[in-house]
Amino acid sequence: MKNLLIRTLSGLVLIGIFVGAILWSQWSFGVLLLLILVGGMLEFYRLAEESGSSPQRWLGLAIGVVLFLLNFVVTRVFEQPVTDRMASVVFASLVYVGLALPTLFVCELFRRKPAPLANVGATLLGILYVAAPLSMLLYFPAIYAGAWQPAFVLCYVLVIWANDVFAYVVGMTCGRHRLCERLSPKKSWEGFFGGIVGAVVAGLVVAWALDADYLLWGGLALVAALAGVAGDLVESMFKRAAKVKDSGRLIPGHGGVLDRFDALLLATPYVFFYLLLVGRFI
Repeated sequence: MKNLLIRTLSGLVLIGIFVGAILWSQWSFGVLLLLILVGGMLEFYRLAEESGSSPQRWLGLAIGVVLFLLNFVVTRVFEQPVTDRMASVVFASLVYVGLALPTLFVCELFRRKPAPLANVGATLLGILYVAAPLSMLLYFPAIYAGAWQPAFVLCYVLVIWANDVFAYVVGMTCGRHRLCERLSPKKSWEGFFGGIVGAVVAGLVVAWALDADYLLWGGLALVAALAGVAGDLVESMFKRAAKVKDSGRLIPGHGGVLDRFDALLLATPYVFFYLLLVGRFI
């Protein structure tokens, strides 16, 4: 009961911070994502170290932060619609990463650590796993409507949370068949389908509340739910390899940043491309 109370209270505080930062302004939204990025990357590199690698923690973090800031500045400061700038931003990001990658190789020469391939790979994976999805999330408030719409990203997060909540409730009450016992013994197929149904229902409710397209939001919720479950299992895989229960202790009752935002990190790239490919036809 004590742990449940702590988890509930910290969850309410986290929701308040998240919702407040999204609704306040574009800048507070960016600061929130930047803090998640820093905490998530540091936790990932700790997991990599516990797994036997020696990532270039601070250089990888610097590359991830600059990648995020590059996208934030371009998507928030300039006046023309974000969709008109997307190609140039993607090109600039690829050029930047293309320059950062050989820098990782050169720095690894002077570290004299064993397993240099694993070290560089873990460093780069931290950028791709945490910094890249959060950079994509910057486009969500404007990618569909072409202008700043905090309600869109807030509703997207609501769909992610609905998937988690319904999966937890259905799994705890009806769960009998294990989904992936090797990585997460408590997850069940019943919870998996319950989470998908809950997310799709939440997506349809969002479409009704925003007077938006039901097909768009129903499909978005389905993509987010499927990818979110995979994101949870992926993070469990990393923790299993590192032999730790939680990725960190930052959030009381919830663990670390990756424990709380693992579904969001893996779902965001899929939803991003879903909006690019499907949104324009609806």
